[in-house]
Amino acid sequence: MKEKIMNDEVEPRQLAPVHFDAEEQSAEPAQAEEQPAADIPHVPPSAADLQAVFDVPVKVQAVLGRSRMDIGHLMRLKTGDVVELDRRVGEPVDIFVNNRLIARGEVVLIDSALGVTLTEIVRQDR
Repeated sequence: MKEKIMNDEVEPRQLAPVHFDAEEQSAEPAQAEEQPAADIPHVPPSAADLQAVFDVPVKVQAVLGRSRMDIGHLMRLKTGDVVELDRRVGEPVDIFVNNRLIARGEVVLIDSALGVTLTEIVRQDR
């Protein structure tokens, strides 16, 4: 009986995107539409406003450099081999979040653990 319900009666739904600006404007009284947008101050989101996204996992990468090689050469690599990268010592490393460049930084060693100190936040136009 459960199989019949799942296969015959339940249809997959596709959710429409939600635009918060449109909802906020429709929820306000008609008087707010008469006010110019310049009169309404913009308040940046606080930490409490962002609480819902704090547990969302993201992929963070610190890219020291890149190298191209044939698969055969890659398969022959062993411990102690040196792979030449396209960057020099002291150049900043790129920090990617979900494959998007967000910052650059310097490699640091703290208590025998490697890390990156952010030195520049990269702004990209959408």
